[in-house]
Amino acid sequence: MNMALAHDDLWPRAGSWPAAESGERADAALIGIPTWRTSLSPTGAHATPAAIRDALPRFSPALMGPPVVDLNAALRIVDAGDVPEPDGDDGVQRALERVRALAEQTRLVIALGGDNSLTYPVARGAGADGLITLDAHLDLRDGVSNGSPVRRLIEDAPDGERIDPTRIVQIGIADFANSAAYVQRAADWGIRVITLDEVREKGIPSVVAEALAVAGVGSRIHLDIDVDVVDRAAAPGCPASVPGGLAAGELRALVRAIAADAKVASADIAEVDATADADDARTVRLAALCVLELLAGLASR
Repeated sequence: MNMALAHDDLWPRAGSWPAAESGERADAALIGIPTWRTSLSPTGAHATPAAIRDALPRFSPALMGPPVVDLNAALRIVDAGDVPEPDGDDGVQRALERVRALAEQTRLVIALGGDNSLTYPVARGAGADGLITLDAHLDLRDGVSNGSPVRRLIEDAPDGERIDPTRIVQIGIADFANSAAYVQRAADWGIRVITLDEVREKGIPSVVAEALAVAGVGSRIHLDIDVDVVDRAAAPGCPASVPGGLAAGELRALVRAIAADAKVASADIAEVDATADADDARTVRLAALCVLELLAGLASR
């Protein structure tokens, strides 16, 4: 696909960043974690990291400013490739160890999923003690699936790696997308749930400020970007997206504003099934723009 893109020396493209080298310092590192085997919905999410990388050159790395900023010049960005077979206990351990190594040499690790189960190893590997999710769903289910990573970070992680639920903020939680039992579980555990309606009532700056204050009580925040928080018209490639979710622009604004905080050490982009996207690849392109919004937030620190 990218071979057909026009070349212009004065119009550089995003993506195609150099490979990460062991011990090399960088501002940001991409890593693909193509989880999919425990998904509650049929998914081809394992195809998505490659699709996001393929979509990135569709965009420029330029921020309009003023002043204008070229992210390729402002940041050292590297790509660590993919974790092979990241599902299952062995896969979780592989993903965790790769993220941990990257977190030691970069300011921001950006994990490309994959279904939402990748949040569990990525947050642990990055040493997160606070969590912000942009998601229509609570992900507090029992068991091991893409519907359980938040619960697993609270209950299943080893001592010293569990996240205190009072340091978790979930933004965009939607009506008709969660059960009353799991809503009660979130309340009982002290998770701050900011519903879709509340986001629209309070506005993005207020919501971001509260989320960073709650999750940032510790030292390192993980940001989970579940693209199914977006309106299904903008994200048809997300199996569980629903009509009436966030606008694509609202998601982008939330991602950039949260990533601007220095405590955000890692992020994941989840629940995009590249094999089920619209013909115009709108969902994958939105995921690629979320990568760029994360980098824009990082550059503004």
